[in-house]
Amino acid sequence: MHFTSEQRLDDGVLEREFILGEIPGFLWTPASASASAPVPLILLGHPTLGLRRMYPRLVARARHSAAEGFATATIELPGSGDRPRLPALDQARADLRRAMEAGEPVSIEIIDALTLPLVDKAVPEWQAALDALQSLPETGGPVGYSGGVISIGTRLAAVEPRIKAAGLFAGSFIPRATFEEARQVTIPLHVLLQWDDEGNDRQAALDLFDAFGSKEKTLEANMGGHTGVPQFAGEAAARFFTRHLM
Repeated sequence: MHFTSEQRLDDGVLEREFILGEIPGFLWTPASASASAPVPLILLGHPTLGLRRMYPRLVARARHSAAEGFATATIELPGSGDRPRLPALDQARADLRRAMEAGEPVSIEIIDALTLPLVDKAVPEWQAALDALQSLPETGGPVGYSGGVISIGTRLAAVEPRIKAAGLFAGSFIPRATFEEARQVTIPLHVLLQWDDEGNDRQAALDLFDAFGSKEKTLEANMGGHTGVPQFAGEAAARFFTRHLM
């Protein structure tokens, strides 16, 4: 991991950009973090819109988390931002657009093609990033995952034992394999669902929640579309991570 820039935000949060191989990312640490006082780390998931486009929302989440005593980090997803394109994913996205423009149902074949190659590549990259991040003395505490793409978060929660709790955002297409992987998830979960999300299959999100094998799992559903998440939903998620990572 190579840090390429560093700045102190006005609330004392230290923001550092990094490169891990070909993967860019950000690490935010609260002013209280130090080698002698490591803090818990939350991995911030996000959609495939690119880090630069997502930055305002990500840094807002990071600063909110820092106020609660957490470090946060995120990485650019495969095929997003300035990373090399993935032709198979681009073709699946084109097929998705054609189906939606024609008013046709989105087939499970399109969903699998759209999501599984991304999950297969993104999850090992998240694990490599976690290796590097946990080698830093100030971020040596427990680890959580927060955000989407929900199929990425589900697989990470199933295969990565260092992740002790996950807050997942329902709001992306769910491939068939994710339902089986959900049964292997046993860590505490907090799942956020926007009830009127125009891009989300509500029933699929409910079925996935039902499939999770966790003994402690909470579904928080709020009225509104994809970008209408109420502020108090973020506060509930913060309390969830405080309960399980502090």
